[in-house]
Amino acid sequence: MEKLGLNEIRESYLKFFEGKEHLRLGSFPLVPKNDASLLLVNAGMQPLKPYFTGMQTPPSVRVTTCQKCIRTGDIENVGKTSRHGTFFEMLGNFSFGDYFKKEIIPWAWEYMTEVLMIPKEKLYVTVYLEDNEAFDIWSKDTDIDATRIFRLGKEDNFWEIGQGPCGPSSEIHFDRNVELGQIKTAEEFVKAGNEDRVIELWNLVFTQFDKDASGNYNKLKNPNIDTGMGLERIAATMQGTKSIFEVDTIKNILEEVSRVSKVKYGENHKDDISLRIITDHVRSTTFMISDGVLPSNEGRGYVLRRLLRRAARHGRLLGIKNTFLNKLCNTVIENSFKAYPELKEKAAYIKKVIKLEEERFTETLDSGMDILKVYIEELENNNNKILSGDKAFKLYDTFGFPFELTEEILEEKGIGIDLEGFNSEMQSQRQRARAARGHSNYMGNGESQLNLIPKNIETKFDGYDKTKLSAIARVLIRGEEIVTELSKGVKGIIVTEVTPFYAEMGGQIGDRGIIYNDNFKAEVEDCQKNASGKVAHFVTVLEGTLQKDETVTLKVDKIRRTEICRNHTATHMLQEALKRVLGDHVHQSGSYVDEDRIRFDFTHFSALTEEEIVKVEKIVNDNIMQVYNVDTNVMTIEKAKKSGAIALFDEKYQEDVRVVSVGGFSKELCGGTHVRNSGEIGMFKILSEAGVAAGVRRIEAITGSNSIKYLEDKNILLREIASTLKCTEKDITNRLQIQLAELKDKEKEIALLKGKLATSSVDEILDNVRDVKGVKVICGVVKGIDGDALRDLADKLRDKLGDGVVVIGSRVDDKVEFVAMASKSAIDSGVHCGKIIKEVAKIAGGGGGGRPDMAQAGGKLPEKLDDAIDKVPAIIETFVK
Repeated sequence: MEKLGLNEIRESYLKFFEGKEHLRLGSFPLVPKNDASLLLVNAGMQPLKPYFTGMQTPPSVRVTTCQKCIRTGDIENVGKTSRHGTFFEMLGNFSFGDYFKKEIIPWAWEYMTEVLMIPKEKLYVTVYLEDNEAFDIWSKDTDIDATRIFRLGKEDNFWEIGQGPCGPSSEIHFDRNVELGQIKTAEEFVKAGNEDRVIELWNLVFTQFDKDASGNYNKLKNPNIDTGMGLERIAATMQGTKSIFEVDTIKNILEEVSRVSKVKYGENHKDDISLRIITDHVRSTTFMISDGVLPSNEGRGYVLRRLLRRAARHGRLLGIKNTFLNKLCNTVIENSFKAYPELKEKAAYIKKVIKLEEERFTETLDSGMDILKVYIEELENNNNKILSGDKAFKLYDTFGFPFELTEEILEEKGIGIDLEGFNSEMQSQRQRARAARGHSNYMGNGESQLNLIPKNIETKFDGYDKTKLSAIARVLIRGEEIVTELSKGVKGIIVTEVTPFYAEMGGQIGDRGIIYNDNFKAEVEDCQKNASGKVAHFVTVLEGTLQKDETVTLKVDKIRRTEICRNHTATHMLQEALKRVLGDHVHQSGSYVDEDRIRFDFTHFSALTEEEIVKVEKIVNDNIMQVYNVDTNVMTIEKAKKSGAIALFDEKYQEDVRVVSVGGFSKELCGGTHVRNSGEIGMFKILSEAGVAAGVRRIEAITGSNSIKYLEDKNILLREIASTLKCTEKDITNRLQIQLAELKDKEKEIALLKGKLATSSVDEILDNVRDVKGVKVICGVVKGIDGDALRDLADKLRDKLGDGVVVIGSRVDDKVEFVAMASKSAIDSGVHCGKIIKEVAKIAGGGGGGRPDMAQAGGKLPEKLDDAIDKVPAIIETFVK
């Protein structure tokens, strides 16, 4: 067999299935779309689930892909062995109700033995115990020796996850030690697999059953094919290596890590672990960032942060002192950009994100390691082998130190963690976060209602140029069931085959309006799409009753739609302006557009200056006033990209896309509604700019009538201020400066008067000197003296007293302030002002502390001031030796 590179194998596989009339699709992003059950895509078929379930129509009944995948279930094992990795590529070919076993089995054998030229005597095949059909096809339609086919049970050759589609599978395995002789029995084969003599290369899943709630396996009308072959594993096989880290492209990264760290691979087991961890993790993180994932403390962002920080720490263990991962990613990009051009397109952005996280982690690591060292010393001193959950959580939550890193470092010291305690703290934090976020969902169960819409119902949006049309109400839903009518007072869903209502998508909120006929009227409160793209109108019936299949008129709230269009087109112009002011690294990472305002999230690494905000605003408004036509054209994705159209950072598009152009200024892929020309936007005004996550900023802005109202409100406010200051609007600044100067003068006068008042109190307080076990003590109460004036008074009293202790309290408005000062001799006698003041303040409902020679405190109970000062001698007595 030929020694093929990883990139060559990928291309040969995809070309082979293109030759079998398969549509080659590019890899979907690692961030799943419309699948809340997954953080990251972890299998080749996962992005294609809507096609297998029938929720969406596939672009072809035959598809082949090489899918980027991340699996995080065994991160701890990555590096410890030479087999585990977090990032991998999965080759696959899929049939959606088209071909089945009779086609895929011979094709699989053909690819393995005739394209890859793997010797047949090195291959074995397994089939499900009861799958006679697959066994017969293998033995009759291929030239494999039937003695090399083994029947295995459900745990090995049957794919199912609870209820739903499932079926038997057939696997192709490679024998790494043929010199040991042919494997004769299924039992011998299983043993060889457990000993890593044989490894699985390709899994062919025959999805032919639908498992119901009773456990019955019902035959599917249209069975499917879903195959998966790990690209790294087949590359290792073709290149004759036992380790994925010796595969050509991965080896390139490992060798670069060795060069940077000056540590040779294969000489020290501990160093090899670190080299493998860095190699794998920089590969994973480069692909994750290219698909729009950013470091954070939640979800997929935390997975990214965890991988980056784990790699950075192992760099330190190898002696690398400076940031280095942001340079290593160049090797990852060079390895793979031909298959994944987005890596090259976003190279500068990827490096920037990694470098920022490395720098942030350097600070975290230093402070976290210092604290962890203290914890370890405490444990070792107390002969304790378990770190408490609250301390592990404090490291994670307060100092940003990854839990897994704490766990890994402690494991090296033979110390465990109270996981139950840590998880309890984490759960409490999640509950606090959920409470802070709040939760809303239209009618409480919108998603389950949307899934009731029959798959055979087609819905079409015809509202780009229309806000009113007639259609037949094909589906009516109330609660959790399809009904034949909706009556007054009921909340429900109406589905029509055509609608002018825009369903929420791409950050643009759904339309509102009314649906009516002669006998019926309902208010449309929201418009949404389900997973298969069916448009649903969420309504409250205002009058009459609607029967299924009646004709209705659908009328969008035109005024609201116009405001939304203004904001949406302005969002496109805002992104272009941001790119021109800040740089090409700017990408949309989220947006929300309704009738009131724009919320636009974008990738950038620092707060915008006032000058930058003014520039962005000016560019948008200058181009609004050019009154550019807003044109829309449908074209292929390739043509759109060549024309310079901006695509969403991590979106996967169909072959034909809609391109929205604002004159020659802005061009984006977009399915939303827009104004006819930029002049209709009126005016664009930025309200705020702030950070929402590491490397993500948010701008909130307004347009049209909202911007006019904003200016009117500002003018009213200015007039009110001018009226209060008794000046013209132009003179407001001068008048305020004059008043501020006058206030400063008054403050000086007040401070001077307080000083005089404090001085006049000195003699009165000095008349009450007490002796407490040989230490002179003066204490007293003053009124209206606070802050510096109170400290100055205490200082003067201490100077007058000479050796001893001074404690004074003052009532200021509804609060109490205390100051204590002591001479050196008093301190030598055991006096500690910080401890004394803490006890005194406690009586007045407060607290505080400080040094032995000076301390301050406050209190909330002014009525207890005298009691607190009266207790001073007794409190001091407890400290004097």
